[in-house]
Amino acid sequence: MPEQADLFGNTPPERKSLMPANLPQSWQDALADEFAAPYFHELKDFLVHERREHTVYPPAPDVFNALRFTPLENVKVLILGQDPYHRPGQAHGLSFSVRPGVTIPPSLRNIYKELAGDIPGFTPPRHGYLRYWAQQGILMLNAVLTVREGQANSHQGKGWETFTDAVIRAVNAKEERVVFVLWGAYARKKARLITAPQHVIIESAHPSPLSEAKFFGTRPFSKVNAALEEAGRGPIDWQLPAQLTGE
Repeated sequence: MPEQADLFGNTPPERKSLMPANLPQSWQDALADEFAAPYFHELKDFLVHERREHTVYPPAPDVFNALRFTPLENVKVLILGQDPYHRPGQAHGLSFSVRPGVTIPPSLRNIYKELAGDIPGFTPPRHGYLRYWAQQGILMLNAVLTVREGQANSHQGKGWETFTDAVIRAVNAKEERVVFVLWGAYARKKARLITAPQHVIIESAHPSPLSEAKFFGTRPFSKVNAALEEAGRGPIDWQLPAQLTGE
């Protein structure tokens, strides 16, 4: 029997996938349905309009860097942020990270301060570029992947949350232990997506200056390494390079 048309006389055309360039195959496979979904097409249209009318961060080639730098099969830790930095030159696709040569933001300074008290021998670098962590299997994901210049949270509710929830679910589906680091009330709401018993969730206040008193002393970095070592996955080397070359 030939395929029947829908009620209005036409079989709807297959929706084109909006797969980003240079995405690791593991993420392509895990997120294929998201890139073809109607909400993602609407999100793309919104971003095209936003970039035409406003300055948007990070630059388009950097939006999916968290996934590019850390393939799904390599993920050992997920650190969840809310949305990108919204000042010029800062955001490059990794939560809490800034480009080389950019002033270290207050939240990241507090992360370094806690690291110095938590990990013996840690020396805060003079930069805020965290790609070395990504290369070790730390997925530094923001819940919203773009922002309008000078307007924090301006791209919330446009579809990114649906996409990044799918990323979290894909990581939750991994058989190996992953440690999820959820700082602040916004990130902690995502704990509902983390259901597999082999994973570990580490929650605390956000490292922002607004909540730093509750963040300091929580020792999340040594807890991450303890959870990884317990599962035989090997610890993270939290010490960032003092000098950056070839970036």
